[in-house]
Amino acid sequence: MLNPKFTDTLFHPLQLKKEIALPAQFTFPFYYTPHELSVLAAKDLQNYLENEANFNHNFGLKPNAEGLVIGKMFGVMVVKDEADNLGYLAAFSGKLAESNQHKGFVPTVYDTLNPEGFYKIGEQELNDINRAIEVLENSEAYHAAKNNLEACLKTYDAELKALKQTIKEKKTARNKLRESEVNNLSVEAYQNLLEELKKQSIYYHFRLKDLKNDWKLKIEEAQSHFDKIESTLNALKEKRRVQSSALQKQLHQQYSFLNYKGESKDLLDIFKNTTVRIPPAGAGECAAPKLFQYAYQQNFKPIAMAEFWWGASPKSEVRKHKQFYPSCRSKCEPILGHMMQGLNVENNPILEVKKHEKPLEILYEDNYLLLVNKPHEFLSVPGKTQLDSVQTKMQQYLPNNKPVLVHRLDMSTSGILLVAKNEKTHKNLQKQFINRTVKKRYVAVLDGELKTKKGIIDLPLRVDLDNRPQQLVCYEHGKPAKTKFEVVAVENGTTRIHFYPITGRTHQLRVHAAHSNGLNMPIVGDDLYGTKANRLYLHAEQLEFEHPVTKKQLKIVCKAPF
Repeated sequence: MLNPKFTDTLFHPLQLKKEIALPAQFTFPFYYTPHELSVLAAKDLQNYLENEANFNHNFGLKPNAEGLVIGKMFGVMVVKDEADNLGYLAAFSGKLAESNQHKGFVPTVYDTLNPEGFYKIGEQELNDINRAIEVLENSEAYHAAKNNLEACLKTYDAELKALKQTIKEKKTARNKLRESEVNNLSVEAYQNLLEELKKQSIYYHFRLKDLKNDWKLKIEEAQSHFDKIESTLNALKEKRRVQSSALQKQLHQQYSFLNYKGESKDLLDIFKNTTVRIPPAGAGECAAPKLFQYAYQQNFKPIAMAEFWWGASPKSEVRKHKQFYPSCRSKCEPILGHMMQGLNVENNPILEVKKHEKPLEILYEDNYLLLVNKPHEFLSVPGKTQLDSVQTKMQQYLPNNKPVLVHRLDMSTSGILLVAKNEKTHKNLQKQFINRTVKKRYVAVLDGELKTKKGIIDLPLRVDLDNRPQQLVCYEHGKPAKTKFEVVAVENGTTRIHFYPITGRTHQLRVHAAHSNGLNMPIVGDDLYGTKANRLYLHAEQLEFEHPVTKKQLKIVCKAPF
Protein backbone atom coordinates (compact mmCIF):
# COMPACT_ATOMS: atom_id res chain seq x y z
CA MET A 1 0.00 0.00 0.00
CA LEU A 2 1.42 3.36 -1.02
CA ASN A 3 -0.30 5.38 1.67
CA PRO A 4 -0.87 3.50 4.95
CA LYS A 5 -2.74 6.38 6.63
CA PHE A 6 -5.30 7.28 4.03
CA THR A 7 -7.80 8.93 6.39
CA ASP A 8 -5.34 11.12 8.30
CA THR A 9 -5.40 13.90 5.71
CA LEU A 10 -7.05 14.98 2.46
CA PHE A 11 -3.65 15.38 0.78
CA HIS A 12 -2.30 11.85 0.34
CA PRO A 13 1.45 11.80 -0.38
CA LEU A 14 2.52 9.61 -3.29
CA GLN A 15 5.41 7.41 -2.22
CA LEU A 16 7.13 6.59 -5.50
CA LYS A 17 9.46 3.62 -5.93
CA LYS A 18 10.90 5.09 -9.13
CA GLU A 19 11.17 8.46 -10.82
CA ILE A 20 8.07 9.15 -12.91
CA ALA A 21 8.00 12.10 -15.30
CA LEU A 22 5.17 14.53 -14.72
CA PRO A 23 2.76 14.99 -17.62
CA ALA A 24 3.31 18.07 -19.75
CA GLN A 25 -0.41 18.91 -19.63
CA PHE A 26 -3.35 18.14 -17.36
CA THR A 27 -5.61 15.25 -18.34
CA PHE A 28 -8.42 15.99 -20.82
CA PRO A 29 -11.18 14.51 -18.64
CA PHE A 30 -13.61 13.38 -21.35
CA TYR A 31 -11.21 11.14 -23.30
CA TYR A 32 -7.93 10.00 -21.84
CA THR A 33 -5.48 7.25 -21.02
CA PRO A 34 -4.66 7.50 -17.29
CA HIS A 35 -1.18 8.81 -16.56
CA GLU A 36 1.07 6.51 -14.54
CA LEU A 37 0.78 8.79 -11.51
CA SER A 38 -3.02 8.65 -11.69
CA VAL A 39 -2.86 4.86 -11.88
CA LEU A 40 -0.68 4.75 -8.75
CA ALA A 41 -3.06 7.07 -6.91
CA ALA A 42 -6.05 5.00 -8.01
CA LYS A 43 -4.41 1.77 -6.83
CA ASP A 44 -3.74 3.35 -3.45
CA LEU A 45 -7.37 4.41 -3.10
CA GLN A 46 -8.61 1.03 -4.34
CA ASN A 47 -6.41 -0.71 -1.77
CA TYR A 48 -8.04 1.40 0.95
CA LEU A 49 -11.54 0.66 -0.37
CA GLU A 50 -10.79 -3.04 -0.55
CA ASN A 51 -9.11 -3.53 2.81
CA GLU A 52 -9.77 -0.70 5.25
CA ALA A 53 -12.88 1.30 4.34
CA ASN A 54 -15.59 0.74 6.93
CA PHE A 55 -18.50 2.85 5.70
CA ASN A 56 -21.75 0.97 5.41
CA HIS A 57 -22.30 0.95 1.65
CA ASN A 58 -23.14 -2.10 -0.45
CA PHE A 59 -21.04 -1.93 -3.64
CA GLY A 60 -22.22 -5.40 -4.63
CA LEU A 61 -18.78 -6.91 -4.12
CA LYS A 62 -19.47 -8.90 -0.95
CA PRO A 63 -21.99 -11.76 -0.93
CA ASN A 64 -24.99 -11.37 1.39
CA ALA A 65 -24.20 -7.71 2.09
CA GLU A 66 -27.18 -5.70 3.30
CA GLY A 67 -28.68 -2.75 1.47
CA LEU A 68 -29.32 -1.82 -2.14
CA VAL A 69 -26.40 -2.60 -4.47
CA ILE A 70 -24.98 0.70 -5.77
CA GLY A 71 -21.65 0.87 -7.58
CA LYS A 72 -19.87 4.19 -7.38
CA MET A 73 -17.53 6.36 -9.46
CA PHE A 74 -14.40 7.46 -7.60
CA GLY A 75 -11.85 10.02 -8.72
CA VAL A 76 -8.22 10.81 -7.96
CA MET A 77 -6.36 14.03 -8.78
CA VAL A 78 -2.59 14.14 -8.58
CA VAL A 79 -1.52 17.55 -7.28
CA LYS A 80 1.44 19.50 -5.94
CA ASP A 81 1.04 21.45 -2.73
CA GLU A 82 2.55 24.88 -2.09
CA ALA A 83 5.76 23.22 -0.86
CA ASP A 84 6.01 21.33 -4.18
CA ASN A 85 5.19 17.98 -2.55
CA LEU A 86 3.49 15.46 -4.82
CA GLY A 87 0.31 13.78 -3.63
CA TYR A 88 -3.26 13.12 -4.61
CA LEU A 89 -6.81 13.99 -3.64
CA ALA A 90 -9.70 11.52 -3.61
CA ALA A 91 -13.42 11.99 -4.20
CA PHE A 92 -16.58 10.03 -4.90
CA SER A 93 -19.57 10.93 -7.03
CA GLY A 94 -22.84 11.73 -5.29
CA LYS A 95 -23.19 10.57 -1.72
CA LEU A 96 -21.65 7.51 -0.11
CA ALA A 97 -23.28 5.51 2.69
CA GLU A 98 -25.94 8.24 2.94
CA SER A 99 -23.29 10.87 3.67
CA ASN A 100 -21.35 13.55 1.82
CA GLN A 101 -18.52 13.57 4.37
CA HIS A 102 -15.96 10.79 4.77
CA LYS A 103 -12.43 10.94 6.13
CA GLY A 104 -9.79 11.04 3.44
CA PHE A 105 -12.15 12.35 0.74
CA VAL A 106 -12.47 15.97 -0.31
CA PRO A 107 -15.77 17.59 0.73
CA THR A 108 -18.69 18.30 -1.54
CA VAL A 109 -19.08 21.88 -2.79
CA TYR A 110 -22.29 22.17 -0.76
CA ASP A 111 -23.53 19.58 1.73
CA THR A 112 -27.21 19.02 0.94
CA LEU A 113 -27.39 16.48 3.78
CA ASN A 114 -26.54 18.98 6.54
CA PRO A 115 -29.62 18.85 8.82
CA GLU A 116 -29.15 22.50 9.81
CA GLY A 117 -28.62 23.75 6.26
CA PHE A 118 -31.26 25.67 4.31
CA TYR A 119 -31.66 22.81 1.84
CA LYS A 120 -32.67 20.19 4.41
CA ILE A 121 -34.96 22.69 6.12
CA GLY A 122 -36.53 23.62 2.79
CA GLU A 123 -36.77 19.97 1.81
CA GLN A 124 -38.61 19.24 5.04
CA GLU A 125 -41.06 22.06 4.32
CA LEU A 126 -41.69 20.61 0.87
CA ASN A 127 -42.20 17.17 2.40
CA ASP A 128 -44.78 18.68 4.78
CA ILE A 129 -46.59 20.25 1.83
CA ASN A 130 -46.46 16.93 -0.05
CA ARG A 131 -47.97 15.14 2.92
CA ALA A 132 -50.74 17.76 3.19
CA ILE A 133 -51.47 17.30 -0.52
CA GLU A 134 -51.47 13.54 -0.14
CA VAL A 135 -53.80 13.68 2.88
CA LEU A 136 -56.24 15.97 1.06
CA GLU A 137 -56.17 13.94 -2.16
CA ASN A 138 -56.90 10.76 -0.20
CA SER A 139 -59.51 12.31 2.13
CA GLU A 140 -63.07 11.02 2.20
CA ALA A 141 -64.44 14.54 1.71
CA TYR A 142 -62.39 15.10 -1.46
CA HIS A 143 -63.37 11.76 -3.00
CA ALA A 144 -67.04 12.20 -1.99
CA ALA A 145 -67.15 15.67 -3.58
CA LYS A 146 -65.38 14.45 -6.71
CA ASN A 147 -67.60 11.36 -7.03
CA ASN A 148 -70.74 13.40 -6.42
CA LEU A 149 -69.79 15.86 -9.18
CA GLU A 150 -68.94 13.06 -11.59
CA ALA A 151 -72.22 11.27 -10.74
CA CYS A 152 -74.23 14.46 -11.30
CA LEU A 153 -72.62 15.03 -14.68
CA LYS A 154 -73.06 11.41 -15.68
CA THR A 155 -76.71 11.22 -14.57
CA TYR A 156 -77.54 14.55 -16.21
CA ASP A 157 -75.93 13.41 -19.45
CA ALA A 158 -77.90 10.11 -19.38
CA GLU A 159 -81.25 11.80 -18.57
CA LEU A 160 -80.66 14.49 -21.18
CA LYS A 161 -79.88 11.90 -23.87
CA ALA A 162 -82.96 9.84 -22.89
CA LEU A 163 -85.28 12.85 -22.95
CA LYS A 164 -83.90 14.07 -26.27
CA GLN A 165 -84.45 10.58 -27.71
CA THR A 166 -88.03 10.62 -26.39
CA ILE A 167 -88.63 14.09 -27.85
CA LYS A 168 -87.26 12.90 -31.19
CA GLU A 169 -89.51 9.83 -31.19
CA LYS A 170 -92.58 11.87 -30.18
CA LYS A 171 -91.85 14.42 -32.88
CA THR A 172 -91.60 11.65 -35.49
CA ALA A 173 -94.90 10.20 -34.26
CA ARG A 174 -96.61 13.63 -34.44
CA ASN A 175 -95.33 14.19 -37.96
CA LYS A 176 -96.67 10.81 -39.06
CA LEU A 177 -100.01 11.59 -37.42
CA ARG A 178 -100.28 14.90 -39.23
CA GLU A 179 -99.66 13.18 -42.56
CA SER A 180 -101.93 10.18 -41.96
CA GLU A 181 -104.94 12.09 -40.61
CA VAL A 182 -104.99 15.03 -42.99
CA ASN A 183 -107.42 13.21 -45.32
CA ASN A 184 -109.20 11.10 -42.68
CA LEU A 185 -110.53 13.86 -40.41
CA SER A 186 -112.85 16.75 -40.98
CA VAL A 187 -111.28 20.18 -41.17
CA GLU A 188 -112.39 21.02 -37.64
CA ALA A 189 -111.24 17.68 -36.23
CA TYR A 190 -107.89 18.01 -38.01
CA GLN A 191 -107.41 21.51 -36.60
CA ASN A 192 -108.14 20.19 -33.13
CA LEU A 193 -105.53 17.44 -33.71
CA LEU A 194 -102.94 19.99 -34.79
CA GLU A 195 -103.65 22.04 -31.69
CA GLU A 196 -103.21 18.99 -29.48
CA LEU A 197 -99.95 18.07 -31.22
CA LYS A 198 -98.72 21.64 -30.73
CA LYS A 199 -99.44 21.40 -27.01
CA GLN A 200 -97.47 18.15 -26.87
CA SER A 201 -94.53 19.85 -28.57
CA ILE A 202 -94.68 22.75 -26.11
CA TYR A 203 -94.90 20.30 -23.21
CA TYR A 204 -91.70 18.52 -24.19
CA HIS A 205 -89.99 21.86 -24.87
CA PHE A 206 -90.61 22.98 -21.31
CA ARG A 207 -89.82 19.54 -19.93
CA LEU A 208 -86.38 19.76 -21.58
CA LYS A 209 -85.92 23.28 -20.25
CA ASP A 210 -86.89 22.22 -16.72
CA LEU A 211 -84.51 19.26 -16.85
CA LYS A 212 -81.59 21.51 -17.83
CA ASN A 213 -82.42 24.09 -15.16
CA ASP A 214 -82.85 21.50 -12.41
CA TRP A 215 -79.55 19.79 -13.23
CA LYS A 216 -77.77 23.09 -13.68
CA LEU A 217 -78.53 23.92 -10.04
CA LYS A 218 -77.50 20.45 -8.85
CA ILE A 219 -74.26 20.49 -10.86
CA GLU A 220 -73.39 24.04 -9.76
CA GLU A 221 -73.85 23.04 -6.13
CA ALA A 222 -71.72 19.89 -6.60
CA GLN A 223 -69.08 21.86 -8.55
CA SER A 224 -68.95 24.57 -5.90
CA HIS A 225 -68.45 22.01 -3.13
CA PHE A 226 -65.71 20.27 -5.10
CA ASP A 227 -64.03 23.57 -6.13
CA LYS A 228 -63.66 24.62 -2.50
CA ILE A 229 -61.61 21.52 -1.75
CA GLU A 230 -59.83 21.63 -5.12
CA SER A 231 -58.82 25.27 -4.64
CA THR A 232 -57.17 24.36 -1.34
CA LEU A 233 -55.38 21.52 -3.11
CA ASN A 234 -54.27 23.78 -5.99
CA ALA A 235 -53.05 26.41 -3.54
CA LEU A 236 -50.88 23.78 -1.84
CA LYS A 237 -49.51 22.61 -5.21
CA GLU A 238 -48.72 26.19 -6.26
CA LYS A 239 -47.01 26.79 -2.93
CA ARG A 240 -44.98 23.65 -3.50
CA ARG A 241 -44.02 24.77 -7.01
CA VAL A 242 -42.91 28.23 -5.87
CA GLN A 243 -40.95 26.93 -2.88
CA SER A 244 -39.37 24.14 -4.89
CA SER A 245 -38.26 26.58 -7.60
CA ALA A 246 -36.86 29.01 -5.02
CA LEU A 247 -35.09 26.19 -3.19
CA GLN A 248 -33.52 24.90 -6.41
CA LYS A 249 -32.36 28.39 -7.37
CA GLN A 250 -30.83 28.95 -3.93
CA LEU A 251 -29.15 25.53 -4.15
CA HIS A 252 -27.70 26.24 -7.60
CA GLN A 253 -26.29 29.49 -6.28
CA GLN A 254 -24.54 27.62 -3.44
CA TYR A 255 -22.69 25.49 -5.99
CA SER A 256 -20.08 28.10 -6.89
CA PHE A 257 -17.01 26.75 -8.68
CA LEU A 258 -13.51 28.19 -8.94
CA ASN A 259 -11.22 27.91 -11.93
CA TYR A 260 -7.42 28.01 -12.24
CA LYS A 261 -7.53 31.80 -12.67
CA GLY A 262 -9.39 32.23 -9.36
CA GLU A 263 -12.69 33.16 -11.00
CA SER A 264 -15.94 31.84 -9.53
CA LYS A 265 -19.22 30.90 -11.21
CA ASP A 266 -22.33 29.23 -9.84
CA LEU A 267 -24.36 26.57 -11.62
CA LEU A 268 -26.88 29.08 -12.97
CA ASP A 269 -24.11 31.10 -14.65
CA ILE A 270 -22.36 27.99 -15.94
CA PHE A 271 -25.44 26.45 -17.56
CA LYS A 272 -27.26 29.60 -18.74
CA ASN A 273 -25.60 29.53 -22.18
CA THR A 274 -25.90 25.77 -22.71
CA THR A 275 -28.68 24.06 -24.65
CA VAL A 276 -30.33 22.83 -21.42
CA ARG A 277 -29.97 26.22 -19.59
CA ILE A 278 -31.22 24.73 -16.32
CA PRO A 279 -28.62 22.70 -14.39
CA PRO A 280 -29.54 18.99 -14.45
CA ALA A 281 -30.19 17.14 -11.21
CA GLY A 282 -26.96 16.20 -9.45
CA ALA A 283 -24.84 18.76 -11.30
CA GLY A 284 -21.70 19.50 -9.28
CA GLU A 285 -21.91 16.25 -7.28
CA CYS A 286 -19.56 14.23 -9.49
CA ALA A 287 -16.03 13.45 -8.32
CA ALA A 288 -14.19 15.70 -10.79
CA PRO A 289 -15.72 19.08 -9.75
CA LYS A 290 -15.13 18.23 -6.10
CA LEU A 291 -11.46 17.51 -6.80
CA PHE A 292 -10.90 20.72 -8.74
CA GLN A 293 -12.70 22.83 -6.15
CA TYR A 294 -10.67 21.56 -3.20
CA ALA A 295 -7.39 21.77 -5.14
CA TYR A 296 -8.01 25.43 -6.00
CA GLN A 297 -9.16 26.28 -2.46
CA GLN A 298 -5.91 24.85 -1.05
CA ASN A 299 -3.71 26.42 -3.76
CA PHE A 300 -2.72 22.98 -5.01
CA LYS A 301 -1.57 22.62 -8.62
CA PRO A 302 -3.52 19.97 -10.58
CA ILE A 303 -1.17 17.55 -12.37
CA ALA A 304 -3.34 14.68 -13.63
CA MET A 305 -6.72 13.10 -12.96
CA ALA A 306 -8.54 9.79 -13.46
CA GLU A 307 -11.91 8.31 -12.47
CA PHE A 308 -12.74 4.65 -11.96
CA TRP A 309 -15.80 2.53 -11.24
CA TRP A 310 -15.98 0.61 -7.97
CA GLY A 311 -18.56 -2.10 -7.51
CA ALA A 312 -21.03 -4.25 -9.39
CA SER A 313 -22.05 -3.23 -12.89
CA PRO A 314 -25.32 -1.27 -13.09
CA LYS A 315 -28.26 -2.66 -15.06
CA SER A 316 -28.17 -0.10 -17.86
CA GLU A 317 -24.66 1.31 -18.33
CA VAL A 318 -21.49 -0.59 -19.13
CA ARG A 319 -19.35 -0.20 -16.01
CA LYS A 320 -16.61 -2.61 -14.94
CA HIS A 321 -15.11 -2.85 -11.47
CA LYS A 322 -11.81 -0.89 -11.19
CA GLN A 323 -11.95 0.28 -14.80
CA PHE A 324 -11.20 3.92 -15.68
CA TYR A 325 -13.89 6.06 -17.29
CA PRO A 326 -14.17 9.66 -18.54
CA SER A 327 -16.15 12.35 -16.77
CA CYS A 328 -19.84 12.54 -17.66
CA ARG A 329 -20.72 15.07 -20.34
CA SER A 330 -24.22 16.36 -19.53
CA LYS A 331 -23.34 17.47 -15.99
CA CYS A 332 -19.56 17.83 -15.94
CA GLU A 333 -18.66 19.19 -19.36
CA PRO A 334 -20.02 22.72 -18.73
CA ILE A 335 -18.71 22.76 -15.14
CA LEU A 336 -15.23 21.49 -15.96
CA GLY A 337 -15.13 23.72 -19.02
CA HIS A 338 -15.23 26.63 -16.57
CA MET A 339 -13.02 25.05 -13.90
CA MET A 340 -10.20 24.21 -16.32
CA GLN A 341 -9.91 27.76 -17.69
CA GLY A 342 -6.34 28.96 -17.23
CA LEU A 343 -5.05 25.41 -16.73
CA ASN A 344 -2.80 23.86 -19.36
CA VAL A 345 -5.00 20.95 -20.48
CA GLU A 346 -4.46 18.34 -23.18
CA ASN A 347 -6.27 18.99 -26.46
CA ASN A 348 -9.52 17.15 -27.10
CA PRO A 349 -8.31 14.14 -29.13
CA ILE A 350 -11.77 13.71 -30.62
CA LEU A 351 -11.35 17.06 -32.43
CA GLU A 352 -8.03 16.03 -33.93
CA VAL A 353 -8.32 15.79 -37.71
CA LYS A 354 -7.73 12.18 -38.72
CA LYS A 355 -6.77 11.84 -42.36
CA HIS A 356 -6.30 8.78 -44.50
CA GLU A 357 -3.91 9.79 -47.25
CA LYS A 358 -3.87 6.50 -49.14
CA PRO A 359 -6.68 5.62 -51.60
CA LEU A 360 -9.32 3.38 -50.05
CA GLU A 361 -9.22 -0.29 -50.97
CA ILE A 362 -11.99 -1.12 -53.45
CA LEU A 363 -13.21 -4.66 -52.85
CA TYR A 364 -15.71 -4.80 -55.74
CA GLU A 365 -16.99 -2.33 -58.33
CA ASP A 366 -19.34 -2.24 -61.31
CA ASN A 367 -21.49 0.39 -63.04
CA TYR A 368 -24.04 0.49 -60.21
CA LEU A 369 -22.23 0.04 -56.91
CA LEU A 370 -18.96 -0.58 -55.18
CA LEU A 371 -17.75 -1.99 -51.88
CA VAL A 372 -14.90 -0.34 -50.04
CA ASN A 373 -12.73 -1.35 -47.06
CA LYS A 374 -13.11 1.43 -44.45
CA PRO A 375 -10.01 1.91 -42.26
CA HIS A 376 -10.42 2.00 -38.48
CA GLU A 377 -10.60 5.45 -36.83
CA PHE A 378 -12.01 6.93 -40.04
CA LEU A 379 -15.46 8.44 -40.44
CA SER A 380 -18.09 6.94 -42.74
CA VAL A 381 -19.63 10.37 -43.39
CA PRO A 382 -18.34 13.89 -42.60
CA GLY A 383 -18.56 15.02 -38.98
CA LYS A 384 -19.09 18.46 -37.45
CA THR A 385 -15.39 19.25 -37.26
CA GLN A 386 -13.96 16.62 -39.56
CA LEU A 387 -14.83 16.53 -43.27
CA ASP A 388 -12.53 13.74 -44.43
CA SER A 389 -14.55 10.52 -44.65
CA VAL A 390 -15.42 7.55 -46.83
CA GLN A 391 -18.23 9.56 -48.39
CA THR A 392 -16.02 12.51 -49.34
CA LYS A 393 -13.37 10.15 -50.74
CA MET A 394 -16.03 8.39 -52.81
CA GLN A 395 -17.20 11.75 -54.16
CA GLN A 396 -13.63 12.48 -55.19
CA TYR A 397 -13.25 8.98 -56.67
CA LEU A 398 -16.51 9.24 -58.63
CA PRO A 399 -16.78 12.91 -59.66
CA ASN A 400 -19.32 12.11 -62.43
CA ASN A 401 -21.62 10.16 -60.13
CA LYS A 402 -23.51 10.93 -56.95
CA PRO A 403 -22.26 8.16 -54.67
CA VAL A 404 -24.25 7.49 -51.50
CA LEU A 405 -23.32 5.21 -48.59
CA VAL A 406 -26.04 2.60 -48.11
CA HIS A 407 -25.08 2.02 -44.46
CA ARG A 408 -22.43 3.18 -41.98
CA LEU A 409 -19.81 1.84 -39.62
CA ASP A 410 -18.66 3.37 -36.33
CA MET A 411 -15.53 5.47 -36.76
CA SER A 412 -13.47 2.93 -34.79
CA THR A 413 -14.78 -0.06 -36.77
CA SER A 414 -13.08 -1.15 -39.98
CA GLY A 415 -14.42 -3.22 -42.84
CA ILE A 416 -16.89 -3.43 -45.69
CA LEU A 417 -19.01 -0.43 -46.66
CA LEU A 418 -21.52 -0.58 -49.51
CA VAL A 419 -21.72 2.45 -51.80
CA ALA A 420 -24.42 3.10 -54.42
CA LYS A 421 -23.46 5.07 -57.53
CA ASN A 422 -26.94 6.45 -58.18
CA GLU A 423 -30.22 7.10 -56.39
CA LYS A 424 -32.12 4.17 -57.93
CA THR A 425 -29.47 1.69 -56.82
CA HIS A 426 -29.36 3.30 -53.38
CA LYS A 427 -33.13 2.91 -52.89
CA ASN A 428 -33.03 -0.75 -53.90
CA LEU A 429 -30.10 -1.58 -51.59
CA GLN A 430 -31.55 0.45 -48.74
CA LYS A 431 -34.80 -1.52 -49.04
CA GLN A 432 -32.82 -4.75 -48.65
CA PHE A 433 -31.29 -3.40 -45.42
CA ILE A 434 -34.72 -2.32 -44.13
CA ASN A 435 -36.17 -5.76 -44.94
CA ARG A 436 -33.13 -7.37 -43.25
CA THR A 437 -32.32 -9.55 -46.24
CA VAL A 438 -28.70 -8.37 -46.21
CA LYS A 439 -26.43 -10.82 -44.38
CA LYS A 440 -23.61 -9.24 -42.34
CA ARG A 441 -20.77 -10.85 -40.46
CA TYR A 442 -18.36 -9.06 -38.15
CA VAL A 443 -15.26 -10.46 -36.56
CA ALA A 444 -14.09 -9.23 -33.16
CA VAL A 445 -11.65 -10.09 -30.40
CA LEU A 446 -13.08 -10.03 -26.87
CA ASP A 447 -11.08 -9.19 -23.76
CA GLY A 448 -11.60 -12.49 -21.95
CA GLU A 449 -12.26 -16.16 -22.56
CA LEU A 450 -15.91 -16.80 -23.40
CA LYS A 451 -17.23 -20.23 -22.42
CA THR A 452 -20.52 -20.02 -24.34
CA LYS A 453 -19.94 -21.15 -27.91
CA LYS A 454 -22.93 -19.48 -29.60
CA GLY A 455 -26.21 -17.76 -28.90
CA ILE A 456 -28.31 -14.61 -29.33
CA ILE A 457 -28.02 -11.39 -27.33
CA ASP A 458 -31.28 -9.47 -26.97
CA LEU A 459 -30.74 -6.15 -25.16
CA PRO A 460 -32.72 -3.01 -26.21
CA LEU A 461 -30.58 0.11 -26.58
CA ARG A 462 -30.94 3.87 -26.37
CA VAL A 463 -28.50 6.76 -26.24
CA ASP A 464 -27.05 7.65 -22.83
CA LEU A 465 -28.32 11.21 -22.44
CA ASP A 466 -25.58 11.98 -19.91
CA ASN A 467 -22.76 10.62 -22.07
CA ARG A 468 -23.44 10.89 -25.78
CA PRO A 469 -22.64 9.02 -28.00
CA GLN A 470 -22.52 6.09 -25.56
CA GLN A 471 -25.49 3.75 -25.56
CA LEU A 472 -27.10 1.98 -22.64
CA VAL A 473 -29.53 -0.88 -22.13
CA CYS A 474 -33.09 0.31 -21.52
CA TYR A 475 -36.13 -1.97 -21.52
CA GLU A 476 -38.54 0.95 -21.18
CA HIS A 477 -37.41 3.32 -23.92
CA GLY A 478 -34.75 1.38 -25.83
CA LYS A 479 -35.09 0.17 -29.41
CA PRO A 480 -34.97 -3.60 -30.01
CA ALA A 481 -31.43 -4.84 -30.62
CA LYS A 482 -30.48 -8.45 -31.38
CA THR A 483 -27.13 -10.02 -32.17
CA LYS A 484 -26.29 -13.61 -33.04
CA PHE A 485 -22.78 -14.71 -32.08
CA GLU A 486 -20.50 -17.69 -32.65
CA VAL A 487 -17.10 -18.26 -31.05
CA VAL A 488 -14.25 -18.93 -33.50
CA ALA A 489 -11.32 -19.46 -31.11
CA VAL A 490 -10.30 -18.95 -27.47
CA GLU A 491 -6.65 -18.35 -26.65
CA ASN A 492 -4.31 -16.29 -24.46
CA GLY A 493 -7.10 -14.69 -22.47
CA THR A 494 -9.03 -13.50 -25.55
CA THR A 495 -11.89 -14.78 -27.68
CA ARG A 496 -12.17 -14.43 -31.45
CA ILE A 497 -15.84 -14.25 -32.30
CA HIS A 498 -18.22 -13.79 -35.22
CA PHE A 499 -21.14 -11.40 -34.77
CA TYR A 500 -24.25 -11.55 -36.99
CA PRO A 501 -26.29 -8.42 -36.20
CA ILE A 502 -30.02 -8.96 -36.69
CA THR A 503 -30.69 -5.26 -36.07
CA GLY A 504 -28.38 -2.31 -36.68
CA ARG A 505 -28.37 -0.01 -33.64
CA THR A 506 -25.58 2.42 -32.82
CA HIS A 507 -22.73 0.65 -30.95
CA GLN A 508 -24.87 -2.50 -30.86
CA LEU A 509 -22.04 -5.04 -31.05
CA ARG A 510 -19.86 -3.07 -28.64
CA VAL A 511 -22.56 -2.81 -25.95
CA HIS A 512 -23.81 -6.37 -26.44
CA ALA A 513 -20.26 -7.60 -25.95
CA ALA A 514 -19.39 -5.44 -22.93
CA HIS A 515 -22.66 -5.31 -20.96
CA SER A 516 -23.00 -7.55 -17.91
CA ASN A 517 -26.25 -9.00 -19.32
CA GLY A 518 -24.61 -9.56 -22.70
CA LEU A 519 -21.28 -11.35 -23.08
CA ASN A 520 -19.77 -9.33 -20.20
CA MET A 521 -16.52 -9.01 -22.18
CA PRO A 522 -15.71 -5.78 -23.99
CA ILE A 523 -14.14 -5.86 -27.41
CA VAL A 524 -10.37 -5.37 -27.18
CA GLY A 525 -9.49 -1.72 -27.72
CA ASP A 526 -12.99 -0.39 -27.05
CA ASP A 527 -12.30 3.09 -25.68
CA LEU A 528 -15.97 3.66 -24.74
CA TYR A 529 -17.01 0.37 -23.14
CA GLY A 530 -13.67 -1.28 -22.39
CA THR A 531 -10.01 -0.35 -22.39
CA LYS A 532 -8.24 1.63 -25.09
CA ALA A 533 -5.63 -0.17 -27.21
CA ASN A 534 -3.93 0.44 -30.55
CA ARG A 535 -7.35 0.02 -32.23
CA LEU A 536 -10.85 -1.37 -31.77
CA TYR A 537 -10.71 -5.05 -32.66
CA LEU A 538 -13.98 -5.06 -34.59
CA HIS A 539 -14.14 -5.52 -38.36
CA ALA A 540 -17.04 -5.84 -40.83
CA GLU A 541 -15.72 -8.94 -42.58
CA GLN A 542 -18.50 -10.19 -44.84
CA LEU A 543 -21.53 -8.75 -46.66
CA GLU A 544 -24.03 -10.71 -48.75
CA PHE A 545 -26.90 -9.15 -50.73
CA GLU A 546 -28.80 -9.27 -54.02
CA HIS A 547 -27.40 -7.16 -56.84
CA PRO A 548 -30.12 -4.59 -57.70
CA VAL A 549 -29.68 -5.05 -61.48
CA THR A 550 -28.31 -8.55 -62.17
CA LYS A 551 -30.36 -10.04 -59.29
CA LYS A 552 -27.43 -12.32 -58.47
CA GLN A 553 -26.30 -12.86 -54.88
CA LEU A 554 -23.06 -11.00 -54.14
CA LYS A 555 -20.91 -12.26 -51.29
CA ILE A 556 -17.96 -9.99 -50.49
CA VAL A 557 -15.32 -10.95 -47.93
CA CYS A 558 -12.68 -8.65 -46.45
CA LYS A 559 -10.42 -10.42 -43.98
CA ALA A 560 -9.70 -8.67 -40.67
CA PRO A 561 -6.26 -7.08 -40.33
CA PHE A 562 -5.90 -8.52 -36.83
